[in-house]
Amino acid sequence: MPTRVIRPDILAQNAYHVADVPADFIKLDAMEVPYSFPEEMQTELTQQLAAAPINRYPNPASSGLQAALRETFAIPEHAEIALGNGSDELIQFLTILVTQPNAVMLAVEPSFVMYRRNAELFGMQYESVPLNADFSLNLPAVLQAIQEKQPAITFIAYPNNPTGKPFLREEIEQIVQAASGIVVIDEAYGAFANDTFMPQAGVPANLIVLRTLSKIGFAGLRLGYAAGSPLIINELAKILPPYNMNQLSLTAGKFALQHIDTVNQNIATLTAERERVSSELAALEDVTVFDSQANFVTVRLPNANTAFEKLKQNKILVKNLHGSHSVVENCLRLTIGTPEQNDEVLRVLRDVIAEHLAQKYKSSGKSFDLSTMMFYIMLIYNGVLSLLSLVLGLSFGHI
Repeated sequence: MPTRVIRPDILAQNAYHVADVPADFIKLDAMEVPYSFPEEMQTELTQQLAAAPINRYPNPASSGLQAALRETFAIPEHAEIALGNGSDELIQFLTILVTQPNAVMLAVEPSFVMYRRNAELFGMQYESVPLNADFSLNLPAVLQAIQEKQPAITFIAYPNNPTGKPFLREEIEQIVQAASGIVVIDEAYGAFANDTFMPQAGVPANLIVLRTLSKIGFAGLRLGYAAGSPLIINELAKILPPYNMNQLSLTAGKFALQHIDTVNQNIATLTAERERVSSELAALEDVTVFDSQANFVTVRLPNANTAFEKLKQNKILVKNLHGSHSVVENCLRLTIGTPEQNDEVLRVLRDVIAEHLAQKYKSSGKSFDLSTMMFYIMLIYNGVLSLLSLVLGLSFGHI
């Protein structure tokens, strides 16, 4: 059999699953921005793509994209920039950069699954530190792991995925200071957060800041970038594939940055919706909403599997985290969509909680008290408001 020459550890793995979502579903599982560009901007992009010299190999250094990224996102002059097909490619090659016998990768969990996956793929020893129950960082345990394991590379998602919670800045600073190896601050969701390490990229020399255009409306481009000290970025450039960025991505990336005001308006809309969704879910009994500075909200429900299936029955797809890690037991991750899409999610989850509470009180033999009665009044009230908002067009949309 030809497969006998394939590595056994790869044969034992499962492929990364991308859900096949019906066209009529509300897709809120992958942290994508729900807004498309208006028609005139799409026409402009089409014209620019048509003019791209696709008969020539791309030269990212002379494309103007790196300069545009530096200006738009205030990347410091002392930092070098590396481009990748999404930040995934940069995570992969940063891992390759430090892979040696007995080399260690450190991360917290739950976090972005590709850290562990790359460590296993390239033969690194993977060490993880569980988050606290409230999704905060267990700093003493992380510092102890750094001291004992001396990781060659440490990945910290800031804000974290799938929890959305931002760690304390001073905690990250202590990690960077304690580590002798490379520390990668993965700011994939940085556009939705209140803080960034980009001004410190490359100072100290072991600090790399990783970002992507995927989460700000351009997931289909697969365009990520890393900023850091020339001591590291120049070595990374040696192993990145030649011509790894295609002409169309370079052109579309520059186009995206030319329209950053529109991008920022969409980000502001989604951030406001994140706060609204969080507030309305937090008002429901037996629901825990975790603080988020990403474009998603993670919630703990009485039964995540039941809620997930109920949402699917209503043609809404979210991410069911239950079973992936004990810290996110009975949790769903809800990507923030348009106001109308979010209203549908809220409607279904209100129904799920109402059914749960009815069963809860029936099983306990207790009659509804005043607080429960007020819950149902608010449930009806919010439902009426949502309906009126849709009918009268009061919900604000955005391009």
